[in-house]
Amino acid sequence: MKEIKIDTEYITMGQFLKLAEVIQTGGMAKWFLGEYAVFVNDEQDQRRGRKLYPGDQVDIPDFGTFIVM
Repeated sequence: MKEIKIDTEYITMGQFLKLAEVIQTGGMAKWFLGEYAVFVNDEQDQRRGRKLYPGDQVDIPDFGTFIVM
């Protein structure tokens, strides 16, 4: 499990994907979420504007499991 540290109250899914180095640019977020299943706290969520808070767990099959810190 990889830890992704943030300095703000929350981070959006699009920002998270870039910070976790899953995608190269923020513009790829919409495409990535349309092509891959992403689970937040064991529930599938494909919204790039989804707010992620410290303690949230993000699972992306074939990419790994991440926890927001």
